Amino acid sequence: MTQPERTGKRRAKITGTGMCVPDRVVTNHDLAKLMDTSDEWIRQRSGIVERRFIEPGQMPADLARVASERALDAAGLEASELDCIVLATLSAQAEFPGTSFFLHEALAAETIPCFDLRAQCSGFGYSLGIARSFVESGQFQRVLVVGCEVHSTGIDLSDAGRDVAVLFGDGAGAVVVEANEDDADPSAILEVRLHAEGAHARRLWIEAPGSGFTPVRISHDLIEERRHFPHMEGRFVFKHAVKRMPEVLLETLHAASLKLEDVEIFLFHQANLRINEYVVQQLEIPPERCANNIERYGNCSAASIPILLDEVVRAGRLERGQVIAMTTFGSGFTWSSIVARY
Repeated sequence: MTQPERTGKRRAKITGTGMCVPDRVVTNHDLAKLMDTSDEWIRQRSGIVERRFIEPGQMPADLARVASERALDAAGLEASELDCIVLATLSAQAEFPGTSFFLHEALAAETIPCFDLRAQCSGFGYSLGIARSFVESGQFQRVLVVGCEVHSTGIDLSDAGRDVAVLFGDGAGAVVVEANEDDADPSAILEVRLHAEGAHARRLWIEAPGSGFTPVRISHDLIEERRHFPHMEGRFVFKHAVKRMPEVLLETLHAASLKLEDVEIFLFHQANLRINEYVVQQLEIPPERCANNIERYGNCSAASIPILLDEVVRAGRLERGQVIAMTTFGSGFTWSSIVARY
């Protein structure tokens, strides 16, 4: 199906992808040595078999740098040719400044602007939407979009935290977004739809440390109460994820004048394989038109979609001119969908 051009508007396209995960593999059996869990229990509930954790001394910006360099190489660019960096994360390297500034330093990105975006597991979708707007408006020609997470240093690896801790892994993914001024090239980010529902912010969150606590942001009491670890109401999150992801995907496809059958491959946020299986079943999408890697990496939050996108591209499952749909759901609550012609 031929996508009509957005009359009078500059187009933005993805020109390069890259990813990086730590070398350290942590299996379900490894976690069973730390807490009362099992490989079977984790697989049945999430589909996860293993995940990656950083080594001591390894930083989020280290992962982001490698992913970014691979994306730049795929796009045939140098960091000096970028106009802006947008980095999505919920696990910042420092309280301030954002992780994007440490990536900026690592890339020797001169004096271009950079900033962090916090939309949790939908962070990449939100960031890609911003990059598209920057490029289409003409403000920037080339934007680097990065999702980067290090969860392993902030999860509760004990019986008390096992329901959440077994889900998360570390990693980074990146894409380069550039202006497409070639009328013969159909590649474009066609539509982006972003949503949020703050009424459910406390259903999935890390409460502390936070500036809302006085007189200090973290205390012995908060630590003893384990409020500095993730808290999730799993069933509530599942119920909303399987409702919102199909909604926003169909909304975005409709805005792009496309149908489910026009999409070559679907990428859903890698939070829980059971969520994605439920969504795919609802929409009657053939499983072979979906990609998953949660069994190997766990939930990498803002990095999940760009990591999966890079794997799909490098495996040859997505070719230029084909349509891809990327859909997320995460804490906030947030949810998003991006439809692009690669």
